[in-house]
Amino acid sequence: MSELLVAKSLAKSFGKTAALVDASLSVRAGELVAVMGPSGSGKSTLLHCLAGILKPDAGAVTYRGAELSAMSDSERSALRRNDFGFVFQFGQLVPELTFLENVALPLRLGGTRRAEAERVAAQWLDRLEVADIAAKRPGEVSGGQGQRAAVARALATTPKVLFADEPTGALDSLNGERVLRLLFEAAKQAGAAVVIVTHEPRVAAYADREVVVRDGRTQDAELVA
Repeated sequence: MSELLVAKSLAKSFGKTAALVDASLSVRAGELVAVMGPSGSGKSTLLHCLAGILKPDAGAVTYRGAELSAMSDSERSALRRNDFGFVFQFGQLVPELTFLENVALPLRLGGTRRAEAERVAAQWLDRLEVADIAAKRPGEVSGGQGQRAAVARALATTPKVLFADEPTGALDSLNGERVLRLLFEAAKQAGAAVVIVTHEPRVAAYADREVVVRDGRTQDAELVA
């Protein structure tokens, strides 16, 4: 498989605090990579740099050979809207919208007509086994149901890379396992690569490869003593 997303020698500081010192990571098309490490190790900062949300102070991130930092803000926004999908720990769904409208939202922002966007959204809610909550709003369902809808939203645009930052951190173990299973199955069917940030070995066990972040540096898990 060819390398789809590559980060080389990233450094990123917030004030005098170094979050990344020398972080490198490559992701191949369709690959599932788990980024592990303790709280404060820099793994979420690495994910945000990979996704073009943050600009590294040094080093480079390239997607399909194009360097993200050389893109304009609008180009990076379009990339995140069309090629990247995101699942966060607390879903970050729009509370005023129904789940159908939430899942359809990124499609609508990309120019898809409402009827078509909602048709695709309904299919993804069904695939994530939450079709029955389509007309409800985020405050009306369980955390597990809401997180599955968040996964549906992330995959609705058929992204090439899905970024997941502690997607089961706010769920109990039973709901967490269900969300993980559905997330990885759906991403595989869609052909999306997955970069998942976690500190839980049970989550990383689903991955094709593990990368450990410690003190802002990366290392393949099999090389870590």
